[in-house]
Amino acid sequence: MTDLGLPEDIKACLFDLDGVVTKTAVVHAAAWKEMFDAFLRAREGEDFRPFDDQDYDQYVDGLPRADGVRAFLASRGIQLPEGSADDPPGAETVNGLGNRKNALVLEKIRTDGVEAYDDTLAYIREARAQGLRTAIVSSSANCRDVLRAIDAEDLFDVRVDGVVAKERKLPGKPRPDTFLAAAEDLGLDAPRSAVFEDALAGMDAGRAGGFGYVVGLDRVGQADALYEHGAHIVVKGLAELGGHA
Repeated sequence: MTDLGLPEDIKACLFDLDGVVTKTAVVHAAAWKEMFDAFLRAREGEDFRPFDDQDYDQYVDGLPRADGVRAFLASRGIQLPEGSADDPPGAETVNGLGNRKNALVLEKIRTDGVEAYDDTLAYIREARAQGLRTAIVSSSANCRDVLRAIDAEDLFDVRVDGVVAKERKLPGKPRPDTFLAAAEDLGLDAPRSAVFEDALAGMDAGRAGGFGYVVGLDRVGQADALYEHGAHIVVKGLAELGGHA
C-alpha cells in the first residue's frame, strides 16, 4: 500500500461529491424529506408515514433525481406519470417532484452556503502531488456550481456529473457507467482506479465496475452496509488513509 493508503497500482482517484467532498449530503437528505413529506401529506392526510433516514439510504442516496423519486414511490406502492424534464416543481409527475427537490436544495445552498470536508480536499491535493489523476463523479446537475463555491474545480482533471451523464446517456448509480466513463476520460481502466463514495449505490457501482479499490466514507454510521455493498475499506474521513490529509 502507498502512503495514501491505496494499492500500488492505483493511478486515478474518482470522488463522489455529496458526502465525500462536500457536506451537502445532509442538505440533499433534508430536501428529499421536505419534498416527499409534503407530497405524502397532501395525498394521504396527516396520518401519512413520513420519509425517513432509512428511505433516504435505501431509495435515493446517490441516485439521479428521477430514479430516486421513482424508487421511493414504488416502495410506497405509488405510481405517477413520468412527465418531462421541464415540468414545474411540485407537479405530480416523477420529474416534477424531482425538480421540486432540486429547487429546495438550491434554496438551502443559497441560504446556508456550501462547506467542504477539509481532509478530503487535503487528500486530493496530496494525491495530485504524487502524480495520481483525479475525477469528480456525481449524479448532481449542480456539481460544477458547488465545486466553484468551494474553489475546488481545479482539483479535478475530469468531471462526470448529472449534466454530462445526460449528454452521454450514461445510466446513474448503482450502475458503474459514470465511474467507468471518468476512468476512461483519464486514460485509465477500472482496475487502476479507486472509487471514493459514501452512498450504498456508489459502493454497488464500484463493485459492479471492477474498480481496483473502493473506499467507503462512513458519514452516518453504516460501515457494515458499506462493506456489504462492496467497500474494500471504510473510513470516517480520508485522513485515516494517510498522506498529509
